[in-house]
Amino acid sequence: MIRVLICDDEPLARDRMRRMLEKIPATVCLGEAENGEELLEQVPRLHPDLILLDIRMPGMDGLKAASRLSESDSPPAIVFCTAYDEHAIAAFKVNAIDYLLKPVRQEDLEKALQKAARVNKAQMAAVRKEMGEDTPVDADGKKEREYISARSRRGIELIPVGDVRYFLADQKYVTVRHSQGETLLDETLKELEDEFGDRFVRVHRNALVALAYVEGLEHRNNQHQLRLQGVPERLTVSRRHASAIKKLLHSL
Repeated sequence: MIRVLICDDEPLARDRMRRMLEKIPATVCLGEAENGEELLEQVPRLHPDLILLDIRMPGMDGLKAASRLSESDSPPAIVFCTAYDEHAIAAFKVNAIDYLLKPVRQEDLEKALQKAARVNKAQMAAVRKEMGEDTPVDADGKKEREYISARSRRGIELIPVGDVRYFLADQKYVTVRHSQGETLLDETLKELEDEFGDRFVRVHRNALVALAYVEGLEHRNNQHQLRLQGVPERLTVSRRHASAIKKLLHSL
C-alpha cells in the first residue's frame, strides 16, 4: 500500500489528483495540503510514503518544502506535478523520483507510483551523494550535471549521465542513447562536449561516445566502427578521428 499526500494550492487540482489516485490499486490518499508550510506540519503526523507536490505555491514553494523534507532520516518520495518545466534539475536534487507536467495523465501518474514503490532509503541516499560533494567538477571548478534533462510526452525526463551510451546529432536535433532507448535533446553536441569532455569522446562530427561503454573498434566495409556495451548498433568513426580513437583504446 502506497500512502500518498497531495500538496497543491489549487483546490481543483487537488480534487482531480485525488480522483486519479482512487483509480489506482494499493494506493491511499492520506490528505491534502495547500502550501509548503502546511505540508511540513502534516508529514510528521501522517507519515506518507509519497508526496504529489506542486512547485509554485504562495508562501513556501514546493522546492523549498522538498528540500526541508530531504534533511530527515527517512524522507518520503517526491513526485512534482507542475505546469512549469524549468525546475526539473532542481527538483531531482531534492530526491524527486519523477516530474510530471500538468495536466497530469492517469497513465503517467500510475507509472510514477510504480517507480515510487521501488524506491528505498538506500537509493535515496545514493541520489543525495550523487548530487552532492562527490559530483564531478569541470575545468572551471563547476559541478557537472549528473542528469541530462529532456522533454518527452510525459513532461521532463531526467537521464543519468552515467547511463548514456552516446549523443548523436542529426541536423537540428541531438539524440541521447541510453539503456531505456533514445530521447531527443534541446542541447547542441558542442555544449555537451564542452561539459562532459572527460567522460565522452568525439568519434565523428555528429557523435560523442561514452568512454565507459566502449568495447572495441572494428573495420567493416572500409569503415571504422565502434562497438559499445549494451547497444546493438555500431557507430561510424570518421577517418579524421580514427587514429586518435585507436590510441585512446590502447591506453584504456
